[in-house]
Amino acid sequence: MDSRGSGILLHITSLPSSYGIGDLGSGAYRFADFLREAGQSYWQILPLNLTCTGYGNSPYSSYSAFAGNPLLVSLDQMVDDGLLAKSDIADLPAFSGNKVNYRRATDYKYKILETAYKRNRDTLTEDHEFERFCGDNSYWLDDFTLFVTLKRYFKGWEWSRWPEDLRGRKAGTLKEWKQRLSESIVREKFLQYLFFKQWYLLKKYCNRRNIQIIGDVPIYVNYDSSDVWANQEIFKLDEERKPLFVTGVPPDYFSATGQLWGHPVYDWDVLRQRRYSWWIQRIEHNIRLYDLFRLDHFRGFVGYWEIPAHEKSALNGKWKKSPARDFFKTLSKHFPHLPIIAEDLGVITPDVREIINLFGFPGMRVLLFAFGDDLATNPYAPHNYIKNSVVYTGTHDNNTIKGWFHKEVGPECKKRLSDYTGRRISERTVCWELIRLAMGSIANLVIIPMQDILGLGEKARMNLPSSPEGNWEWRFTREQISPMLIQKLADMTRIYGRT
Repeated sequence: MDSRGSGILLHITSLPSSYGIGDLGSGAYRFADFLREAGQSYWQILPLNLTCTGYGNSPYSSYSAFAGNPLLVSLDQMVDDGLLAKSDIADLPAFSGNKVNYRRATDYKYKILETAYKRNRDTLTEDHEFERFCGDNSYWLDDFTLFVTLKRYFKGWEWSRWPEDLRGRKAGTLKEWKQRLSESIVREKFLQYLFFKQWYLLKKYCNRRNIQIIGDVPIYVNYDSSDVWANQEIFKLDEERKPLFVTGVPPDYFSATGQLWGHPVYDWDVLRQRRYSWWIQRIEHNIRLYDLFRLDHFRGFVGYWEIPAHEKSALNGKWKKSPARDFFKTLSKHFPHLPIIAEDLGVITPDVREIINLFGFPGMRVLLFAFGDDLATNPYAPHNYIKNSVVYTGTHDNNTIKGWFHKEVGPECKKRLSDYTGRRISERTVCWELIRLAMGSIANLVIIPMQDILGLGEKARMNLPSSPEGNWEWRFTREQISPMLIQKLADMTRIYGRT
C-alpha cells in the first residue's frame, strides 16, 4: 500500500470452470495470468468460508470463520494429483457457464469428493502432509469437523437443539461422539486439507507473479456455527445458550427500521480479559490466507448496535462501545505488520475515524457514491481522496456501473457526472470513464469489479442486499476476455502509474 497499484475484484465462484462453479483449478491460474498481462498487482476475493444453501449460499454466512469451502476444490487438480481417476469425473452434468446453480453443483461435487475420500482414506494415516495439516489447524479443525458431523447426524438441527451434554460440551460426551463419528470427522478433515492445499498453491503462483491477494473477513459469525458452539463464553448468550442480543444497524436514510442481521454479539469484556485470544487466532489464520484483507463492518470494532434478541426489527437497539484502542494495540503487538483495509462505508463517526487514523489503516472510497448534489464536499468524489485509501468503482453489494447508470441515477446525476469528467457520458462509455477517474486519483490502490471491466449490466450483479435469492451466482466465460481488453486495461494502468 506504499505505492500506486490496481487490481480486480472477482470471487473464486465466478471463474470459468466445467463443474458448475468457479474453483481453484486452471481457470484461477489463467485469471492470475490475465491480471499480470493487464498490469494488475492485486486480486480481491470474497470470503473463502464454507457456504450452504440454507444461508443463501452467502460467503458471509458460514458454519465456521476458519473452514474453507470444499465447493471451490478443483476436481481436475485432484485427478492430476492422483486422488481421482479421470473416469470418476467423466459423467459430467450440463452446467451453465455464466451462472452458478449451487444446489446442482453441491450435489455433484460432494458426490465426487466422497469418491475421492473412499479412494484415499486407507492411506491418510501414512500421509505426513495430511497429519501435519490436522495438527497445525487442530485449534479450529477439531471443533469444526465434530460440529458439522453432529449437524449431519441430527438432521441439520441448530446446535441449541442438541442434547444438553453436547450443547454444554461436556468433555466425556465430546470424546464419546468423536469416537462414534470418527469416520465422518476424518472425511471432513480430508476435505479441508484438499481446499487449503489447493488454495496455498494458487496463492504461491500469484505471489510469484507479483500479484497480492486481498481477502475479506466478516466481523460477525453465525450463531449456528462451530465458532459460537465451541466459544460460548465470548458471546452474550442466556442460560439456555441462546443469544441475549443480536447484531444490526440502526434506522438511517436507507432503512426506516434499520437492518436486523441476527448474529450473536461479542462479549467484549470477556474478550478483553482473555486478551482477544480467539480474534488473534482468527487474524493469524487470515494473514496466512491473504496478503491483505478487508475487515468488514469496521465501525463495529469501535461501537456496535446491540438489539435484544426478541425484537423483530432493529429499531430498539442501543449503541455499545467496543475496546477498539486496546484491541488493535494488542493485535499490533502480535502482528507488527497488520495488513488490514478498514471497511468504512456509510455513516462513520469521529471515534471510528480516530481509530483508523491512529493505526494507519487504509479506508475505502466507492465511486458510485460520489455524484449526489453534495459533489464538491462528497468524500467519495476523487478530488477528496487521500493517498492511504482503496478506491472501488463499486463493491460486491453495489450494482454494476452500467446497471447503476441505466437504472439508479436520474438526469441531474448524469449531468453532474458529465460536468465532472468534462465530456458527455453515455451508457456505452460510462464504465471506462469511471475506471479512468479511479485510476487517475491520488489513492494508492484501485480495485475494479470484473463486471465493470467487462462493461456488464445489472444482470451481472453479485449481490443485492436483503434479497434472499439469486445472489452470488454470476460467472464470466473465457471468451469475454479479449486481447483488446487486456491491452486497454494495461495501457490505462501504465498511464496512471499503477503498474
